[in-house]
Amino acid sequence: MGTVTAKQLKQKTGEVIRRVRSGERLMVTFRGKPVAVIAQPTAEETKTLKELRPFDEAWKDIEKTLERAKPEFMGWKEATEWVRNRT
Repeated sequence: MGTVTAKQLKQKTGEVIRRVRSGERLMVTFRGKPVAVIAQPTAEETKTLKELRPFDEAWKDIEKTLERAKPEFMGWKEATEWVRNRT
């Protein structure tokens, strides 16, 4: 497994993507410590991603649900006061 620093990832994103597309797995480090692994998705992950709905379609459903919901509070200030006073 190869290693790239966060700085290298930022500066050479295209190169990193080419390496991953060729099948290489890369560990990303930040200040010398591993923080992520970049790799091609597995067949199962690819299938799952294809089954996801497009963002716009999913967001419309979220908005419809929010329109039907009856908010418990009129705004964030009222909710904050409720949380602070429930002790």
